[in-house]
Amino acid sequence: MSQVGDMTHRILVATAAIGLVATACSSSPNSSTATSTSATASKTVTASVSQATTTTSSNTDLQSLIPVPANTQRTDGPDSIQENGIHLHFVVNGAPTDVMGAYKTGLQGKSWSLIVDSSSGGGGGGGATYTASNGNAFGVFSGGGWGSTTDIDACAWPSKPSDNSCGHRR
Repeated sequence: MSQVGDMTHRILVATAAIGLVATACSSSPNSSTATSTSATASKTVTASVSQATTTTSSNTDLQSLIPVPANTQRTDGPDSIQENGIHLHFVVNGAPTDVMGAYKTGLQGKSWSLIVDSSSGGGGGGGATYTASNGNAFGVFSGGGWGSTTDIDACAWPSKPSDNSCGHRR
């Protein structure tokens, strides 16, 4: 018999033997007799964590620090930004000065400490930019608009980034 034929024959015999053992273990010779089989298996599993997984976890944590403004009509994001940060964009139904004042209160309610508070307003328009920290996290929250519509861009990073530009997505 050739080596290939011999190998095929061995595989067929091994497969048949496995089938017979499986059949013998799984059926009971008497339908009124219960058969129990117990086996212990051991399996080694190796897992590796990628940087993307860590970033996702960090982004989820960062997102929980960003308040969603009252009367939000649309939310875009979160989008990943430089240095493991995230960006959210909110379109809010409300006058810019009122919305940004309420957002400042919302930030403080989520334990953000304001570093810079620059507000402007008047004549039906207005806006504000708040730079803040929350533990090691760092955030820039800017918003403004006209009439009864306000756009807010919220960016947060796990630590103070070298470039804290908060991308604007409209």
